[in-house]
Amino acid sequence: MKRRDFLKNTAALSSIAILPSCAVSKLGKNGRLRTAHIGVGGMGAADLKAISSHNLVDVTALCDVDANALDAAKKLHPNAKVFADYRKMLNEIGNSIDAVIVSTPDHTHAPASMMAMKMDKPVYCQKPLTHHVSEARSMRKLAKDKKLVTQMGIQVHSFYDYKLATLLIQDGIIGKVNCVRAWSPKNWGYDGPVPEGSDPIPSNLDWNLWLGTSAKRPYKGGIYHPGNWRKLVDYGCGTLGDMGVHIFDTPYNALALDVPKTITNNCREPNGFGFPEHNIVTYEFPGTKYTTDTLKWVWYDGNGAPELHKDLELPNNEKLPDQGAMFMGEKGRLLLPHFMQLPRLIVDGKYEDIDVSKFKMGEPVRDYEKEGVKHYHQFVDACLGKSKCSAPFSYSARLTETILLGVIAGRFPNQTLHWDSESAKFSEENANQYLDAPYRDF
Repeated sequence: MKRRDFLKNTAALSSIAILPSCAVSKLGKNGRLRTAHIGVGGMGAADLKAISSHNLVDVTALCDVDANALDAAKKLHPNAKVFADYRKMLNEIGNSIDAVIVSTPDHTHAPASMMAMKMDKPVYCQKPLTHHVSEARSMRKLAKDKKLVTQMGIQVHSFYDYKLATLLIQDGIIGKVNCVRAWSPKNWGYDGPVPEGSDPIPSNLDWNLWLGTSAKRPYKGGIYHPGNWRKLVDYGCGTLGDMGVHIFDTPYNALALDVPKTITNNCREPNGFGFPEHNIVTYEFPGTKYTTDTLKWVWYDGNGAPELHKDLELPNNEKLPDQGAMFMGEKGRLLLPHFMQLPRLIVDGKYEDIDVSKFKMGEPVRDYEKEGVKHYHQFVDACLGKSKCSAPFSYSARLTETILLGVIAGRFPNQTLHWDSESAKFSEENANQYLDAPYRDF
């Protein structure tokens, strides 16, 4: 089944009379927001905890393909209705919910989110926003057309240090930026053999619903569910699609970037099953008011990342933070560790003090529990007409597209791909097949 047909059919399944999205703040009882959660294990459990910690939220529905995760969530929210299939949930209780939180593996982000948005529901969707470039563009357009409140789950976007770094860069602390280098030593890749055979499906797992729109595949224990799907091309987006989204976010936002012009991934040959365990992805972006005429961006991941480079040398021979980004500008460099560490200014090989008083941000926040819920509560408040989201799909779809172009470049090691944003196609025709994928009828 083609993606557009799936989206059309899932929307048509609902015969519910849905109110316009502008009325969302009036849908809840007594000014409260009724939420439905798709995916409540792993990161979904964290999302559920953060959303439900808002004092104006009523958790109304829970959905997961894993009965164990669903049972654990139900114990915390005994009044919520439970479902295994998000399509059934949305069709049955669409009039009883105001917003949807999508916390599934990457390949289900778009199918679940698009169905909810077609029913005029605001959506909070985990990162990366989608599994394919075409989906990111579809979600961005639908959110715009329906004027929906949306937010991608990049919690650090709302943290003190990242907001400060954005203000510093845009204030010109290092002048126009010509290069960004970002890194994570995490390894969401798999260089091993494709597993053979099959294992019995656990009684708590609905394997067909877990696969969702992806191709049918036999179950193998420890390979897919619950934790290793990020490594595999059919379900995740590798380290770049996991940590890359977080670490790219602040430079991408601060420099007001759009999608890149060229992408090159230095990695092993593709095996069609798992992502490479080591990637060096080089992007070239069109210039903005905060950059030189073009901007070079280099991403490193995998054990030992990043590679040594003079741009990454620190004063006093200090060791780089495990994860982070370095901005190179006309007047110096700005180091942004990941995470909950202040950005550091480097000029002529020495650290310089940063005066942040004019930004009136107050003291740095070093309480993760307090910082961690801000991004979620911002979404809830926006749904209730009290705030605006800082990572709506209008922004996060472009960031996700950038990430996914780097993932696709991993299919063509050491070959430079040329991206035309207007046509949403590569100049290299054989790369365009990875912008989309057929949806299985499940």
